[in-house]
Amino acid sequence: MAFDIAVKRVYEPPAKADGQRVLVDRIWPRGVAKKDAALTLWLKEIGPSDDLRKWFGHEPERWAEFQKRYRAELDANQEAVAQLRGLLRDGKVTLLYGAHDEAHNNAVALAGYLENRS
Repeated sequence: MAFDIAVKRVYEPPAKADGQRVLVDRIWPRGVAKKDAALTLWLKEIGPSDDLRKWFGHEPERWAEFQKRYRAELDANQEAVAQLRGLLRDGKVTLLYGAHDEAHNNAVALAGYLENRS
């Protein structure tokens, strides 16, 4: 079963095409009012652990190892993964993140994880 997953910075304006909007960061993004985020859910439990997040530091050369470690955390966190999969069964879900790097962030890694294990 293929899921309809999009990835978007939480700082971009909400759009009808986003479907359900799920923030997947453990920390609330700076400068974003909760009402402006237009979230369906803040699933902070699915974000990478504080230790992993700090180790990664958004260093692109650590991206492959970050993905490997994050997948292991997700494998051990099936309750949160199941909650997200439940939303995906209802239609499109946009995974929201706060990082500046649009290619190397936990939402991109999470989307890949979900697509490879659907």
